[in-house]
Amino acid sequence: MTDAVAQASALTAEVARAFRTRVLHECLPRIRHCVGLLTDAQVWHRPNPACNAIGNLLLHLEGNVRQWMLSGLGHGVDRRNRPAEFAADADDTEGPKQELIDRLDTTVRAAAALVDAATPQTLLATHPFQTGKFSDTGIAGVLHVMEHFSGHAYQIYDRTKQLTGRDLRFYDL
Repeated sequence: MTDAVAQASALTAEVARAFRTRVLHECLPRIRHCVGLLTDAQVWHRPNPACNAIGNLLLHLEGNVRQWMLSGLGHGVDRRNRPAEFAADADDTEGPKQELIDRLDTTVRAAAALVDAATPQTLLATHPFQTGKFSDTGIAGVLHVMEHFSGHAYQIYDRTKQLTGRDLRFYDL
């Protein structure tokens, strides 16, 4: 194996490790912890009409990861209905908080497996994202999902602190 090939393989493995660590092993357990501290009513509470409920953010994260990773990078079928993610409320059939977090968990695990299996060629190749609205490299898609997931995770953390008045004690998890 040439040095360049070895370096490309090492970089690909590091991208997969970082995705798994940040999204699957840090953000997801913290989100699960937050949702566990809340009632279903709190998960669907909107502080004002311009804000999303945590339930909407859970649906949105699941939709985004599925669309970008499983459909975009993995070239699966994209059935995402983004407006429905934000329109949903407690009266919809989206399910209780446990179903929402379990759906997110399943999608994140599938995305992590996809990134784990990626080759340097996969990460450097151009892929169609958001049903072909635009194209970018696989690594750009992975970085987008990591950044996007983290941003909304912090919204969930903050909203949970506001609703519960509790220290979330993430480093005790």
